[in-house]
Amino acid sequence: MEEPRTEPVVLTTDRLVLRAPQESDIDAIFAACQDEEIQRWTVVPIPYRREDAEFFVHTLAPEGLRDGTEFIWCVVERETGRLVGTQSVSRFAADPTAASVGWWTAREQRGRGYTVEAAREVARWALTELGLRRLQWLAYVGNDGSRAVAERVGYRFEGTLRSYAEQRGVFHDSWVSSLLPSDLG
Repeated sequence: MEEPRTEPVVLTTDRLVLRAPQESDIDAIFAACQDEEIQRWTVVPIPYRREDAEFFVHTLAPEGLRDGTEFIWCVVERETGRLVGTQSVSRFAADPTAASVGWWTAREQRGRGYTVEAAREVARWALTELGLRRLQWLAYVGNDGSRAVAERVGYRFEGTLRSYAEQRGVFHDSWVSSLLPSDLG
């Protein structure tokens, strides 16, 4: 594995800036994570408290970056600075040349193509700049919105894993897809 990073990676697209979570994002993250859909399809705590947003910004994101195990971005609109959502790349402990991706999108930002745009840039960065051999998308069966994003980015569906991913003490059937460097268009 490469040397741990100390400086966050900033990615940009035509409409978005992907940057490290910062203090000014806490209120928007807290508000977004009140959404029942984000709570249903992710592992955010329920109830989601302001302290959870503070932990995400001040502890989770910087520690993952420092260790080189997890890269977390807040996705914001370039023109307004409004929070769109988050993106992450989490390396597998057993194989640091592969990683899982994750995202959520604030309710009011859905349907604009922002998550696809951000996820494409994250995938390009992870497979080229970070040099990963495989990215894996995993979601609980039924998360059609996330699956649509993965498909539009180019992830190839590999199947359904029964009783696979844990969320708050319950194991759920999960869809899995992958993206390899050779899949980048």
